[in-house]
Amino acid sequence: MARPYKPGPKQFVFAVGDGNDQQVTVGDAQEAYMAFSDFFRGRESDTYTVTDEPAGQRLVLMPGAGVISRSKDGDQPRSEYLKVDRPNRYLPSAMLFFENGFGGLDRFGQWFGDLDDLDASPETRGTARAATFTTEAAAIEEVARIWSNSGIVDPTDQYYIFFDSHDADDDRAERAELLKLIEFLGLSRVEAPVEGAGGEVWVRTDPRLDTEFARWS
Repeated sequence: MARPYKPGPKQFVFAVGDGNDQQVTVGDAQEAYMAFSDFFRGRESDTYTVTDEPAGQRLVLMPGAGVISRSKDGDQPRSEYLKVDRPNRYLPSAMLFFENGFGGLDRFGQWFGDLDDLDASPETRGTARAATFTTEAAAIEEVARIWSNSGIVDPTDQYYIFFDSHDADDDRAERAELLKLIEFLGLSRVEAPVEGAGGEVWVRTDPRLDTEFARWS
């Protein structure tokens, strides 16, 4: 059962830019998600906006451009952008926004402060993203985030497998980021078995990762 909003209920405004905005009053994140899911699936648009006006926060889904944007007002306003490689990423991002607002999307993917950054190649984006992690703790947490999306432990418990069963053309930005973080952390990468998928990255287990990965499992 979803946790009720406290204080609640909350109000959100859904819009697609046609002037027919929909304001909803909901008691919890699941109720908000269900209302937005109906709104999203019931319209054909390049842009869908969710606004939490009291909090000064906004989520913008742009299927036409393959982008998600999040923003917040306040003393230190921020706007950030995420490149989307799969259409099934849009609604989950909305659920995270309904649960915890702007901050709920921190671990959803590779956020950039400039929309133009998304025009770079996936490999360039991934390398740039990796460079933003300058401490071991932050880098390990980011590696855990990447692993949690599509990672497993091999049957011998000797290796972490990232991008399990993914092809080389999948997840190019996150793979580029991961490879840089592996180097930064001094982790031991090993060759994937020849029968494995072309996009898999195999890394020898490490006590530093074990603890963090357990939190994300």
